[in-house]
Amino acid sequence: MPTLVLIRHGQSAWNLENRFTGWWDVDVTEKGAAEARAAGALMRDKGLDFDCTFTSLQTRAIKTLNLALEEMGRLWLPVEKDWRLNERHYGGLTGLDKAETAAKHGDAQVKIWRRSFDVPPPPLEPGSPYDLSSDRRYAGIKVPATESLKDTIARVLPYWETRIAPELRSGKRVLISAHGNSLRALVKHLSNIPDDEITGLEIPTGQPIVYDLADDLSARERYYLSER
Repeated sequence: MPTLVLIRHGQSAWNLENRFTGWWDVDVTEKGAAEARAAGALMRDKGLDFDCTFTSLQTRAIKTLNLALEEMGRLWLPVEKDWRLNERHYGGLTGLDKAETAAKHGDAQVKIWRRSFDVPPPPLEPGSPYDLSSDRRYAGIKVPATESLKDTIARVLPYWETRIAPELRSGKRVLISAHGNSLRALVKHLSNIPDDEITGLEIPTGQPIVYDLADDLSARERYYLSER
């Protein structure tokens, strides 16, 4: 049966600083790099292997994948990078300190922006220093001004169906390195989690999530590798 492993990038610089990150490109911290290497070593030691890998266009996810593959002796594996695996776009919250934002707008409002299924944060203002519309990696892509989790799911799932699921159906073992919300989209789909429950699912950094899938790609089992 097909095997799929999901891994959220190791701790990023803005995770550490408690800032909204979204599509903004920040690197992993030393701790984040160590988390990525540890994940690779754990997958290697548990006997996991892969045939192809997928990641976003964001440095923290790409680097996490590379560091994990290096630990596994698998840097030569094919990697496909795509913007549809990017983190959710946090719009006008991008770059803001989460605690300061809560103090300004109230905990209840920030919770809605962060954890609502279909209410996006305020859009990024034109001319913002965090505007990525002219970034080369997004040439030809309409960069969103903000996204809810529902919006993120709407771009992740078509990519899953057209690019990732066919590899699994052909018998390939797949590793995906991505982000908290793009991985929530996949977990929601694979584990059939209701809209009102998926926003409360926490996906820790650097911990491989293993899916044992049936031939029709329904989930037989989902578990954190470290728990086995």
